[in-house]
Amino acid sequence: MTNVYRPYDAYRRLGHACGRCGVVHASGESDPHAADDAALERTGAPIDAEQLSNDTVETALIRALFPNDAQRRRFIRAVGLNTARAAIASVLPIGAMQAMAQDKGKLEKTDLKVGFIPITCATPLIMAEPLGFYKRQGLTVSLQKTAGWALIRDRMINKEYDASHFLSPMPVAISMGLGSVAAPMRVATIQNINGQAITLSLKHKDKRDPKTWKGFKFAIPFEYSIHNFLLRYYLAENGLDPDKDVQLRVTPPAEMVANLRAGNIDGFLGPDPFNQRAVFDEVGFIHVLSKDIWDGHPCCAFGTSEAFIKENPNTFAALYRAVLESAAMARDPKNRPLIARVISPAAYLNQPEVIVEQVLTGRFADGLGGVKNVPDRTDFDPIPWYSMAVWMLTQMKRWGYVKGDVAYKDIAEQVFLLTDARKRMKELDQKAPDNGYRKFKVMGKEFDPAQPKQYVDSFAIKRS
Repeated sequence: MTNVYRPYDAYRRLGHACGRCGVVHASGESDPHAADDAALERTGAPIDAEQLSNDTVETALIRALFPNDAQRRRFIRAVGLNTARAAIASVLPIGAMQAMAQDKGKLEKTDLKVGFIPITCATPLIMAEPLGFYKRQGLTVSLQKTAGWALIRDRMINKEYDASHFLSPMPVAISMGLGSVAAPMRVATIQNINGQAITLSLKHKDKRDPKTWKGFKFAIPFEYSIHNFLLRYYLAENGLDPDKDVQLRVTPPAEMVANLRAGNIDGFLGPDPFNQRAVFDEVGFIHVLSKDIWDGHPCCAFGTSEAFIKENPNTFAALYRAVLESAAMARDPKNRPLIARVISPAAYLNQPEVIVEQVLTGRFADGLGGVKNVPDRTDFDPIPWYSMAVWMLTQMKRWGYVKGDVAYKDIAEQVFLLTDARKRMKELDQKAPDNGYRKFKVMGKEFDPAQPKQYVDSFAIKRS
């Protein structure tokens, strides 16, 4: 007989809430989890402490999906336990939920490689190293400065990095196998909201009307980027077809200003500090901040692979806490000058401190002789709203990156770990939302995440 742990009798004798479902069962009641335990026993595998934690999470999920005992037993008998696990894993982030159940144990891995692109979007992830947030969680993190987003993607897929700074649509695309082999990636936090801009060459300072931009060449950092989707949206709302009336060129962020100076592009929708660097170098001006297209939009994210979470649940929890603590510090405006000093050196952004401070404080030169004061030019709200992922998927569908029907809700809830974020934020006394599907407006048009197909169909300019 295999050693199957049965907690029910002990909980009932002690009068405590059952560890399987949280209910105090009556003393004469038969074991309500007998069918579940029998199913586990039939697998023939010994149950150790970690496996017990994992099976408890899975059993709780099965019970939540099938609260009726007879219905649940029929389901397990009909499909078998392994099939039931696979079916639930396809719609719920079981690996991450198992990690939450085990997160108080010893760190499985303490030396980590974390990738990043040198842009202000990565502020929480970067500053966590020099300011000691990783160390506080028992981690030694080596930040890996990386030249471009394709390299970030490839190094995460090849497990050269343990976790990384991502463009927020990237984990969705990688998980779906868009532009690469499919590899399940997960978004732990949003790294930054807002913080981007459309920057144009100074020679176009008299062409502020987008309808005059036919034939323009624009740089974007990656196809699966909020930059691509926001620029396409902005152009289309102004009557331009982004695939026919202009050229969009994928360009690493660090090369955007040089390409603007050389006349290879007319403008870019890119990350800071390069919008401000174009002003500083007197080669460009800020046409519009991305917050004026969608105020509160996500840009970059912090994430890792589903495999890393399963293999290193305690390490993942510690890494999560470190980045959340760092984001909380970054959100406070009074800390922004200090943060600019911390992240500007060569090891990180390699930019003049004055440029980074203008970006983070929101008091900046616009390149047209004006000084603007926009305190929320960038912010660091870490919440990975499901509705953000759904919007990204609508734009992938709109522009032909995905074909056929899209399981918007399922994909959003697999990739964006809002459940995990709530737990980690609660541990740190940070506020988190109960509902992951808030509505928002993009260029004045409301997005209802419950109606994604209707949203895509409502656009006059689209590929789908």
